[in-house]
Amino acid sequence: MTTPVQVSAPIQASAEVRAVHRKMLRRQRIRRGLTYLVGILISLWFLIPIWFIGSMALTTPATVRTYPKSVFPFIPFSFDTMEFFLTSRGIIPGIINSVLVAVITLTISTILAAPAGYAISRFRFFGRDTFRLAILATRAFPIVVLAIPLAVLFINLDIFDNVFSLALMHTALALPTTILVIGSVFASIPYELEEAAQVFGCTPAQAFRHVVLPLVLPGIAAAAIFTFVMSWNEVFAASVLTIQNRTLPAQVLNALRQSSEAYKFAGGFFMLLPSMIFIFFIRRYLFNMWGQVTK
Repeated sequence: MTTPVQVSAPIQASAEVRAVHRKMLRRQRIRRGLTYLVGILISLWFLIPIWFIGSMALTTPATVRTYPKSVFPFIPFSFDTMEFFLTSRGIIPGIINSVLVAVITLTISTILAAPAGYAISRFRFFGRDTFRLAILATRAFPIVVLAIPLAVLFINLDIFDNVFSLALMHTALALPTTILVIGSVFASIPYELEEAAQVFGCTPAQAFRHVVLPLVLPGIAAAAIFTFVMSWNEVFAASVLTIQNRTLPAQVLNALRQSSEAYKFAGGFFMLLPSMIFIFFIRRYLFNMWGQVTK
């Protein structure tokens, strides 16, 4: 004869416990709502000026000159303002120079930063923390402190107003950040994968080439793109170190006083667009940079 299973009644929380629970949930909802509100306000702080600049750049010059100004979708869409900017004097050569300088900077920075990032993320050596601090310390020097002495040096070496000399300056500015980004990418790859490859007969070089390198190539590409953006947007050193072979930011800055509103809006939007596109693709590596490089 089977005995019936007795089911215990659910435990009822007291009124005080339920009140505390409701209060905690209410606080959690308020805190979450405030977090979302702050995030939305910060996003609008950045997106509204970008939307305004884009609206002025992608309309007619006559619309740009009107007041009060408006934004899309309340103004006509047109490429006339961008066409006016791109056909202005010095813009096309400035774009070519900017691309050349950025590509040279990207190449040199990546070649130097890849082994440095691998070393600080994989090996423990004497002076490792000092080396990492020294990398960061190079960013403490203002550009104005470096640009003037370098201008004198480049004049003495007969490489002033040269695309390659400006790329060297941009490399010095971008290299610390590139090392940290690539170091964070290497730090995100478990070292046990290399050890497993060596257990199965690979040499350290083969383990790096066949296991680690395919995994870090997207991160290295992201760091290279970030370097490209930094070089593309840099204006102070380009203004000091070039006269005839100006990059696009330096050319726009040089013509800013005597230019029209259509030129200013189109120039700002044209220089802003590559940065927005590139940063969108490498944002997750930037978020992980500080956390992973210190593992």
